[in-house]
Amino acid sequence: MASPTGKSALLLGATGATGKKLLGELLGSPEWTKVGEYGRRVTPEAELPPAGRIAGKLEQKVIDFEKLGEAGLKDGRWDVVFITLGTTRAQAGSAEKFEKIDREYVVNACKAAKSQDPLHEQRVVYLSSSGANLSSPMLYPRSKGLTEQALARLGYSDTIVFRPGFLKNAERSQVRAAELIFGMITGAMSHFSSNVEIEVSLLAKSIMEAGILGSMGLPASVGASKAGEQGAQFTLIGNKGAGILGHAR
Repeated sequence: MASPTGKSALLLGATGATGKKLLGELLGSPEWTKVGEYGRRVTPEAELPPAGRIAGKLEQKVIDFEKLGEAGLKDGRWDVVFITLGTTRAQAGSAEKFEKIDREYVVNACKAAKSQDPLHEQRVVYLSSSGANLSSPMLYPRSKGLTEQALARLGYSDTIVFRPGFLKNAERSQVRAAELIFGMITGAMSHFSSNVEIEVSLLAKSIMEAGILGSMGLPASVGASKAGEQGAQFTLIGNKGAGILGHAR
C-alpha cells in the first residue's frame, strides 16, 4: 500500500522509448513513494537513474502477460497505472500478434491491476497515438482506438489518453528508416505547427503530470477534451496539449 503522504504508480512498458523516460521521471519525483515496473522484461540495474536505486521505492517484476493471474498486479494497490506498452506489426510478426500485444495485453493488465476496493480511487494514463480511431480501416490506428475505448470501459475513476505526434529523439534498440525520414519532415513542419512532433522527454513529463493532476486538475491551457462513448468516456490530450502540460512546472 502507498504511503499516506505519497502515491503509488505502476508502469507497464518501461523499456520502450517513452517508458524509459517516464520511469526516470517517476523515480525522481517526490510525488511517488512507490513505483512498480512490471513487464516482459525490466530495466537492468546499471541502466536505472540514481533515484531508482533508493531502497524500497522501485519494485521490478517480470510478468507473463499470458498468465496475468499469477502476476500479482492487484497486490500493489496502485493509485495510478501508466501504460506506455505497445509494438508495431513488424516487431510483432503478424497482425494477430500485434493486436494481442498492443491491445489485449494492455487491456487485460489494466483490468488485473484494478483494485477490488470500491473506495480506492484509481487513475489510468495511456499513451496512444495521433490518428487513433476505432473505426479506421488501418490496423494501427484502429487498434489504438479500440484500446482507448476498452480502457475507458474498465471503470477506473479517471482515464486519460495521450495522442502525441511524432516522437522526437526517441531512443530505440533498432533504427527505423521510415522514422528518420518522417522525423525530418515533422522537424520542418514543427516551425509552423505545434501539433506534429514532441520531444520524448517532454512527453514523459507530461504523462507524469497528468497522473498527478488527474482530469479535473488539468490546466485549461492544455485543451483537454472528452472522448469515448456514453458511460465510458475518457480525457483526451493531443500533441500541443502534451507539450504545454510538460512545461507546466
